[in-house]
Amino acid sequence: MAQRCGETAGILREFSASFFAMRRVAALPWTAVEEELQISGSSGLISDLLAQTCLHPLCRKFPPSVRYRRLFLSELIKRQEVAGGDPLDELYDALAEVLGVKETSESFRSYRLPCGAFVSLLENVALISGGTTGLVTWEAALYLAEWALDRPQLFSGRAVLELGSGVGMSGISICRGCGPRRFVFSDCHPAVLQKLRENVRLNGLGADSLPAVSVNQLDWTTATEEELRAVGADAVIAADVVFDPDLTGSLAQLLSRVLRCRPGEVDPLVLICSTVRNPQTYGGFKLQLEEAGLSHEVMSEPAAHVFPYDRTTPIELLRVFR
Repeated sequence: MAQRCGETAGILREFSASFFAMRRVAALPWTAVEEELQISGSSGLISDLLAQTCLHPLCRKFPPSVRYRRLFLSELIKRQEVAGGDPLDELYDALAEVLGVKETSESFRSYRLPCGAFVSLLENVALISGGTTGLVTWEAALYLAEWALDRPQLFSGRAVLELGSGVGMSGISICRGCGPRRFVFSDCHPAVLQKLRENVRLNGLGADSLPAVSVNQLDWTTATEEELRAVGADAVIAADVVFDPDLTGSLAQLLSRVLRCRPGEVDPLVLICSTVRNPQTYGGFKLQLEEAGLSHEVMSEPAAHVFPYDRTTPIELLRVFR
């Protein structure tokens, strides 16, 4: 009995985490749901799943996309019917409600931290919009957040600068779980900066919070050593910024300035996390680091799996130093 309860609780946790992170509906553990329904012969699991997803208070405050909720509820109904369960009014009521909602270009993804709190992010539904990819969360940002949450001592008490922050997943997670003294988010695209500021505010961070947080516009091609020195970062991070061969050279030169802007002081910790979609572009970036007089090493230690996302494409974390 205790084992069954534990298995059910595990199913509910996985569905809740996947639902709010908007993981592909087909990737959810539906077989486990069908098996549990057939064993119990009760609709209690369906009620519990609804309570942890579509009927959860977080879904009212920070809802996943309309399309995602429709697909999720339709699949839940289908699986209940396959298992021969009795119709559940609240399930059909939830679907009727979402069918009456108009789709929008934005939605929320929420990620549960190990402490149980959520990071909720307003994102664009489209992967590319307004000429930028920075309005959605990418896999390397999730991996970097997991890696950092496993090693809070690397960021505790530090001033951290994030390059190409996008919608803010890595940085907000580090602010919430790693205890930095100060955190500077940065990007260069106006639409990204607007959404980034909103997400920082939604997650209770700002100039008067702990850590103290700011959101800065930073152009890699024009940022000077004086500007970087004024930031005063002793840790610099970036995730999923190595994808455009036209920008990797500017990034390598920027990192060179970051590591040289505070002579006589200890160099900052510099971590660049990348989903390796194009090995040629990624290899070119490593060569550009060498041409800029920088060295790098792969941080191969594993990170705990905290967030649900596609892990099939390789992700690599580099420490860059001189």
